[in-house]
Amino acid sequence: MRQYWHYDNFRPMQAEIIQSILAGNDTLALMPTGGGKSICFQVPTLMLAAQKKSDYGQKGNHCLCLVISPLIALMKDQVESLKSRGIHAAAIYTGQSLDKQRMTLDNCLFGPYRFLYVSPERLESEEFCRRLEKLPIRLIAIDEAHCISQWGHDFRPAYRQISKVRKLLQNVPVLAVTATATPEVTEDICRQLTLNTNETDALKAWKVFRNSFHRENLHYIVKYTEKKAAQTIQMLNEQSGSAIVYVRNRKRAEELAELLRNNGICADYYHAGLDSQERTRKQDAWKEGTTRVIVCTNAFGMGIDKPDVRQVIHIDLPDSLEEYFQEAGRAGRDRLPARAVLLYCPHDKVSARKRVRDNYPSKEYISEVYQKTCDYLQVGAGSGLGHTFFVDFKDLCAVMHLSILPTYSALKTLTLAGYINFRDEQEIQPRVKINVSRDNLYDYSFTNQQEQVLNKLMREYTGIFTDLQYLRTNEDKEIHDILISLTKRGIITYIGSTRACPLTFTREREVDVYLPPHVYDDRERHYISRIQAMVEYAEQNIYCREQIMLHYFGEESAEPCLHCDVCFNTQAQNI
Repeated sequence: MRQYWHYDNFRPMQAEIIQSILAGNDTLALMPTGGGKSICFQVPTLMLAAQKKSDYGQKGNHCLCLVISPLIALMKDQVESLKSRGIHAAAIYTGQSLDKQRMTLDNCLFGPYRFLYVSPERLESEEFCRRLEKLPIRLIAIDEAHCISQWGHDFRPAYRQISKVRKLLQNVPVLAVTATATPEVTEDICRQLTLNTNETDALKAWKVFRNSFHRENLHYIVKYTEKKAAQTIQMLNEQSGSAIVYVRNRKRAEELAELLRNNGICADYYHAGLDSQERTRKQDAWKEGTTRVIVCTNAFGMGIDKPDVRQVIHIDLPDSLEEYFQEAGRAGRDRLPARAVLLYCPHDKVSARKRVRDNYPSKEYISEVYQKTCDYLQVGAGSGLGHTFFVDFKDLCAVMHLSILPTYSALKTLTLAGYINFRDEQEIQPRVKINVSRDNLYDYSFTNQQEQVLNKLMREYTGIFTDLQYLRTNEDKEIHDILISLTKRGIITYIGSTRACPLTFTREREVDVYLPPHVYDDRERHYISRIQAMVEYAEQNIYCREQIMLHYFGEESAEPCLHCDVCFNTQAQNI
């Protein structure tokens, strides 16, 4: 800790978690946002790497920690942070060429690498898992572990692939970390990650560390108002310092940011519709203090560690207390007073009911979306298995006359049911494939520039004649024009940089769609109960708000917090 991070002491619970990992235990750490989760797997990995060569058997004089993380930006940040401390680390993510991925894996096998960051989707690759089995992995770290539970607020089906990796690496301990997990989600995480799926055995097999979610410096407030924009301006004028304002859609983020600027508040917007460079620019300006207020959707925040946020304001009602707690918890990480404010009006309850239908459209509608998506992609009955398409989601909805929100939810449900694998919009790097065999290229005439480009492609991309290859860098306009000219002649297939949703058919197109209860009915009931808990939190004014939050996460508090709005205005009752 002193050598690499220059800290003299651990934060609460960090040392105990590290000792558990070093003892070889599967460990689940429930730590609040900003609690220092990364240290818990980084320190023990470096300690294991410092052991004698004899401890490693046949796998050489080094060890590796496999880190499964949900966001590319977060992976890149952590890799750069480790490198800046003189620690070898690498990441594999969508958009890298196969050559780059293979070279990274070779470096992890033969070089002094300590950390390999991957997305859960990467574990769906059979070739990747075969390579993974040969690496000297001594620890598996799973960030945002609540994503593995279907009862978690941000369930991602790809996280279920982690159980496959556990079977490949059976004697490797796991550290799963999350900032938001109810008792139900905690049990499900352990069950999903334990090779023996017996519920009782699964819970016994894990060492569970739960840090208190109590934040004595964070004041929870609900303000009842129909004039939310005006209220937001007033609060930002009352309280100086950095702030986050959460809204539910991209258009509202842009409009509110403009309104704040027109009222003399330095603000910008952030959402998933921006390209990566623009997101990075906006995020960095806010972190550095050039931008005071960031108005954003829930695409903003994961992995953000800005200590001096004084306010987090929610204009719209979140889907669950888990989501609200995680986002509100980004205020006051410096342990100085901060406030988390939810703006609420009666119409929010109506909107919440509509959200249920948007997130869980009828089974008939989901079946219609499946068939129309197949038609849109020209996938016939009995075909499509294994084929991946990069879908312009808005175009799909427009051409097939489908509503955007219910269609998005339908595709996610079809993913859970195993018909497709639909992923959120990504930046897809330029791809190219040579359609003509190497020998037949000599039958064509080329300009000097075209010949140079073709020679470079053949030299740098070994699979260029069989599969589309990701270009390692964005080509300049001159190269782009040359590739277009070769495409027009049919010599190559070139697909420029785009933003699209990858969709893979995991089975052949079928006539009927069946949704098992655990895919639809059970999840719908659970979603309704979570959003109802959020509504009750907003509408009640009797019980301490922090106590409600702690109780929801299975933690009891003996006394009201005394500084939430209910405690401040009345003598709040205990839960």
